[in-house]
Amino acid sequence: MSLALRLRAPLSSTAAAVLRNHRAFRQSAHLRLRLMSTESQQKQYEFILTSRPADGVGLITLNRPKALNALSTPLFTELNDAVRAFDEDDSIRALVLTGSERAFAAGADIKEMKDKQFSDVFKNKFLESWGLLTTIRKPIIAAVSGYALGGGCELALMCDIILASPTAVFGQPEISIGVIPGGGGTQRLARAIGKSRTMELTLTGRNFSAQEASDWGMVSRVVPEGEGVVVKEAVEMAKLIASKSAIAVQAGKEAVNAAYEHTLNEGLRYERRLFHSLFATKDQKEGMAAFAEKRKPNWSHS
Repeated sequence: MSLALRLRAPLSSTAAAVLRNHRAFRQSAHLRLRLMSTESQQKQYEFILTSRPADGVGLITLNRPKALNALSTPLFTELNDAVRAFDEDDSIRALVLTGSERAFAAGADIKEMKDKQFSDVFKNKFLESWGLLTTIRKPIIAAVSGYALGGGCELALMCDIILASPTAVFGQPEISIGVIPGGGGTQRLARAIGKSRTMELTLTGRNFSAQEASDWGMVSRVVPEGEGVVVKEAVEMAKLIASKSAIAVQAGKEAVNAAYEHTLNEGLRYERRLFHSLFATKDQKEGMAAFAEKRKPNWSHS
């Protein structure tokens, strides 16, 4: 019998069963490979946790409990990676950054720093990578409980909004270990609470309470007492922000931040240009039409 005739001949029941099993195996293997590929694409972090607690909201939780969330280089590498990923994700429109009830972040990792030399920290731009957080276009809300000292206070100041638990304790105690703040503390704190208070805190290393931070305008508000309340409040705020036009939110953040970089006249001019530019967006047309028609807007974020 020729090969062509053999190929056209009906398969025996045994051969048909073998063929079916082979196809099922291939399909199963293909499915397993797809699942493995998906799992491999999900980032596995050692020092932080990430989640999506509400529509449009990304949550990052510092997770070094034994070290009170001390900010080591590996932790900040993971934090930068997670923040960047959320910033590039169009489904996320606002971020929340938090720690534990006991500590938002108790400072930089002293064990990592204590033996470093000038040539090492200078050549390798030590702490410079911390600044990536301030380049993120989406708003970041810090939910602070417990200690936010040294680098932890600086990390909170890098965020756009700070909500504090009544248990929050802030401070820049670096003077007590023979250095000064190196992650922006002297600069951002002075802009938030003024020169005299910043000078006092920098030169004495005194800690200050959540209520003091609120009275001075450093934090947006102190939330009610209770475990997890500050994170819940921050997520609700992020959820509200995420319900707005993403383009308008990013423009608003950019305009407010410009106030720290420009003179008043330059800032006003910059604000007007951003305001004018929003008239080129679909969301401006939708938002104003919805207001005139007394209905909720349906944002396209475009």
